[in-house]
Amino acid sequence: MAQLAAERSEQPAAAAPATANPAPLGLCAFALTTFVLSCINAGFLIPQGVGTTIVIGLAVFYGGIAQILAGMWEFRAGNTFGAVAFTSYGAFWLSFAAIFIPGFGILAAFTGKNAAASINNAIGLYLLGWTIFTFLMTLGTLKSNGALITVFVLLTLTFLWLVIGFMGGGTFWIQLGGWFGILTALAAWYTALAGVLASGKNAFTLPVWPIR
Repeated sequence: MAQLAAERSEQPAAAAPATANPAPLGLCAFALTTFVLSCINAGFLIPQGVGTTIVIGLAVFYGGIAQILAGMWEFRAGNTFGAVAFTSYGAFWLSFAAIFIPGFGILAAFTGKNAAASINNAIGLYLLGWTIFTFLMTLGTLKSNGALITVFVLLTLTFLWLVIGFMGGGTFWIQLGGWFGILTALAAWYTALAGVLASGKNAFTLPVWPIR
């Protein structure tokens, strides 16, 4: 028995199954959905405010569901920041889509001659909450890397400009938020690509400027 136990102890432990990095998926889902909505807000390629409903499908299936899945996989990987960020922003996109899906009755609940102004103020309040959350998450990136910090700083500013615009600032601030949203999407795509290239044998990698 002692010899058998010794032989077992000498056998190599089973290797843990390899797990892919879910962060590039979450970043890509966030980036594409943000890019489309921000183009609408900025009036880039299409007139400002036209075609907002086109983002609903992206917000539900890619920015929403895919990003929440990435958040769940980050929980499994033990990455608290990634889990909180991806799950929260996935929920953001699902809740954003719900505002514009008639079946939820959210926009229809605003009635009267001041309905449009009330909707804008309500959306501004909604975005203000996300501005505060994003600022807090930005603090959590300060010991990560320059690429991720850039994404969250730009996103904080994007939300802030949109809040000002919807709460009485006018179209200039919404357009500014749109342009900053486009920059945010590009930064998120860059960070995602850097993660993909770093995960396997590729011809080149991209710098993310880690904070030491």
